[in-house]
Amino acid sequence: MTPVLRVDELHLAYGRTPILKGVSFELTQGEVISLLGASGSGKTTLLRAIAGLESPTGGHIRINDRTVYDQAQGIELLPESRNLGLVFQSYALWPHRNVFDNIAYGLKLRQVSTGEIRLRVEQVLRQLGLADLAGRLPHQLSGGQQQRVALGRALVYNPPLILLDEPLSNLDAKLREEARAWLRELIVTLGLTALVVTHDQSEAMAMSDQILLLSEGRIEQQGTPQEMYAAPQSLYAAEFMGSNNRLAGVVAEITPGRARIEGLGWSVWGATTGKSAFTHGDHAVGLIRLERVGLAPGPGPNVLAARLSTSMYLGDHWEHLFQLGEITLRALSSNPLAEKDCWLALPENQLWVFKS
Repeated sequence: MTPVLRVDELHLAYGRTPILKGVSFELTQGEVISLLGASGSGKTTLLRAIAGLESPTGGHIRINDRTVYDQAQGIELLPESRNLGLVFQSYALWPHRNVFDNIAYGLKLRQVSTGEIRLRVEQVLRQLGLADLAGRLPHQLSGGQQQRVALGRALVYNPPLILLDEPLSNLDAKLREEARAWLRELIVTLGLTALVVTHDQSEAMAMSDQILLLSEGRIEQQGTPQEMYAAPQSLYAAEFMGSNNRLAGVVAEITPGRARIEGLGWSVWGATTGKSAFTHGDHAVGLIRLERVGLAPGPGPNVLAARLSTSMYLGDHWEHLFQLGEITLRALSSNPLAEKDCWLALPENQLWVFKS
């Protein structure tokens, strides 16, 4: 199958400052990839380069069977020639045009016939649940409704690819959860192919088939949400995904696929990746997700004695903070804890050891 989008060795710099440093990936029909990363990682710049809003300094971009950028051949198509659907963080709706006209505006610029415009816009309005709001102005809509209008404006062209730049960031927390579920359902129902920029790992996991984690202009790791969460290949990837406990120590013992690290008054075994090559005495970090830490009845393998310092009730669970010397550990439970002195179990296969 020919990829809808193919990016090869893409480089981009602002003056002498490199922003993208050889990014390569493919996006196939009906697939959703999230570009995830911290601020300054290059994810929005990458999206804008694909859209034609930024000029790369090297590499190749191909959409379906057409090259839209090739540094070697001197090809760089204008944004309007790439026929992509764009949804910006700000929504960028015309304040003086109603919902129907906001969605229809781009079709009018393309000189699509009036009858065809009406058919396309009405279809999109029905798909997005906006049919009863066609006559309203943007200021008469909620944030979630404005977001749907911005998406409708992108969908009305029937583009091969939708690019979404932080599409849910303007919504409050509760509405964001509802919107990401709705957006994922819409993407699946309509069979859309989408590239989404987000800094929110929960949003990326909920909406994506693949996550592309960027760090300083390079791909740190790419995989399914399950692979990214359960099998991180670097300390950066492990720390970026999920909520974690971090134990900094030194390597005391090494066996194939395992390493024991120790600190002041503690020692634990953890799993290592094929990319990690340790020697005795190396500084290392043990990382384990909060939900993988258990409460044990007493001492045992990979069980640490810790003292409860405080607990927080979060509705569907409790989160507890423990002190292990100068280290703070967190764990979850369904009930409050009565005892201050506790034993925390850190399963060896759920604790990853990385070089620090």
